[in-house]
Amino acid sequence: MAKATRQSFGEALLEYGAAHPEVVVLDADLSKSTMTLAFAKKFPERHFEFGIAEANMIGAAAGLAMCGKVPVATSFACFLIGRYETIRVSAAYNQTNVKLVGTHAGIGIGDDGTSQMGLEDVGAMRSLPHVTILQPADDVETRQAVTWMLQHKGAVYIRLTRQKVPDLHGADYKFQVGVCDRVFEPSKRPAKLQATVFASGGTVGEAVAAAKDLESRGFAVRVMNAGTILPFDAEAALRCAAESQRIVTVEDHNVTGGLGSAVCEALAGRGCAVPVVRLGVTDFGESGSGEELYKKYGISAEHIADACLRNL
Repeated sequence: MAKATRQSFGEALLEYGAAHPEVVVLDADLSKSTMTLAFAKKFPERHFEFGIAEANMIGAAAGLAMCGKVPVATSFACFLIGRYETIRVSAAYNQTNVKLVGTHAGIGIGDDGTSQMGLEDVGAMRSLPHVTILQPADDVETRQAVTWMLQHKGAVYIRLTRQKVPDLHGADYKFQVGVCDRVFEPSKRPAKLQATVFASGGTVGEAVAAAKDLESRGFAVRVMNAGTILPFDAEAALRCAAESQRIVTVEDHNVTGGLGSAVCEALAGRGCAVPVVRLGVTDFGESGSGEELYKKYGISAEHIADACLRNL
């Protein structure tokens, strides 16, 4: 059943937190939206409300981590990573066990518009040492990624959707940090695939829809889900590049600094010359439905399918 990954996070947090009293949650006046309200109601002594003071919240989270707690600091991605200087020193430089949860990622949030859209957060966080960046694609992956995050010793940033996303993983899926998993493989394999698409978060379902449409028209396209953006699975990029005429990346994020950049860096650093087409946002977004904005900004299934075939 389609579900927003922020909802999956809230459910997984509540379940894990019930058995682990060291987990504490910090909010910045958005617990209803970040889906931590259920945790706050069940464990009020372990929930801390900071109001609209994200920098203070992150600093407090670092302090709690140094005292042995597992702090989960939540807000909209744009507001949370907007406090970059505090994250840089308190979480990354000091290598504290802070878990940063950014919901409402990208233009997929829809009508709330530019001021609420996290579109540069991955690029900012990828520049920091000692931080893992996760962006799960569906309910199953999110639950497992959240559990991994809470068990991991070190700073983690997880990026979550407001909009519902389709189920892509079965019950046998096992999340592995730093590993891209194949979510669609064409039934008939030519000597070389027309393309391999690397997608993450809210765009993975769009990529699968594009690949299925292309298969119905006789083209063979694979879809890889990058549930971990840092560390990125460079080996998967190299394997797919060797088996494909081109690589396409698609992300609900600025085209600079995010998943597309990670793929290009992985390939260029190993001397791979396969063409790469990067799809992503190049502006600040605007108000409209998520579906409308995905089409306008060129990251819908239709645009992905076109990118897979253009000028082949």
